[in-house]
Amino acid sequence: MEALVCKKLGDPTSLKSSISEADNDSPIILSKTHPIPQLKSPTSVRVRVKATSLNYANYLQILGKYQEKPPLPFIPGSDYSGIVDAVGSGVSLLKIGDRVCSFAALGSFAEFIVADQAELFKVPDGCDLVAAGALPVAFGTSHVALVHRAQLTSGQVLLVLGAAGGVGLSAVQIGKVCGAVVIAVARGDEKVQFLKSLGVDHVVDSSKESVIASVKDFLKARKLKGVDVLYDPVGGKLTKESMKLLNWGAQILVIGFASGDVPVIPANIALVKNWTVHGLYWGSYKIHRPVVLEDSIRELLSWVAKGWITIHISHTYSLSEASLAFAAIKDRKAIGKVMIAIDDERSVKSKL
Repeated sequence: MEALVCKKLGDPTSLKSSISEADNDSPIILSKTHPIPQLKSPTSVRVRVKATSLNYANYLQILGKYQEKPPLPFIPGSDYSGIVDAVGSGVSLLKIGDRVCSFAALGSFAEFIVADQAELFKVPDGCDLVAAGALPVAFGTSHVALVHRAQLTSGQVLLVLGAAGGVGLSAVQIGKVCGAVVIAVARGDEKVQFLKSLGVDHVVDSSKESVIASVKDFLKARKLKGVDVLYDPVGGKLTKESMKLLNWGAQILVIGFASGDVPVIPANIALVKNWTVHGLYWGSYKIHRPVVLEDSIRELLSWVAKGWITIHISHTYSLSEASLAFAAIKDRKAIGKVMIAIDDERSVKSKL
């Protein structure tokens, strides 16, 4: 089978249009003869992957800068969707031909992946299969953060940083489902206009205006005291600025550090303002609270089927174009999700 293999740590982006096994300089190669994974147990299921999502964590993992560092070589990739290809003798929940989605620690950047039946979710009618492959990590992160951890309620003010990215865009939509007043921060006219089209209550273009001044003006006009929940996948200077907007008793959701700069949250101010700081490493829930993840993804799939949330895919690539896909993540070109379509010959570099 075809599989994308990380053979050494380094930057997977390049100016090349495609990669191959002959690439000696790239940390990733496209193997066309990788062994097809076999069923590991009676309850194992093999899935022919339809689409797999790129997340910033995948990029960091290949760089060697992620908190989990798998031994080399490895096949990257986390969330995916596809069709059940083979089932073990003890499988009772699925059958060959079923549409499923899931996530894994590694391995989805390949034509086939094996998982236990308990780890797979049926994709409901009305939910596009490719879109389902973009749902678990990005929307799962935001759902667990906002619904499970912050317990966001109707009327609360939610401030989303990096709102046009994969997790940011999911947070914006989940915030609206919860009935929150949503403020989104992004960079550039195109991203701002897209966020406005989703019905976001207020959008700040951080490349042109002061986040603090813009948000304060909006809050004053709406007679709101401040931000109740800060959703932060960015870090750095933007986090520091945003803390000036937080209400007494506000909650800070630490999602990631796309800026490359880990912010300092002053404990003395957190004490005086009664802030709650939530660290949110979504993947660790699979070990410590798996039921929370399972319930979260099932609810999200039902929301997609009902049309409550939509999964925007801005770039789609083939496995051989993975370096370009990672470049779209690195250069922040995407509005929403970047995908790799495994069994689709139609490679669309961008819908933007």
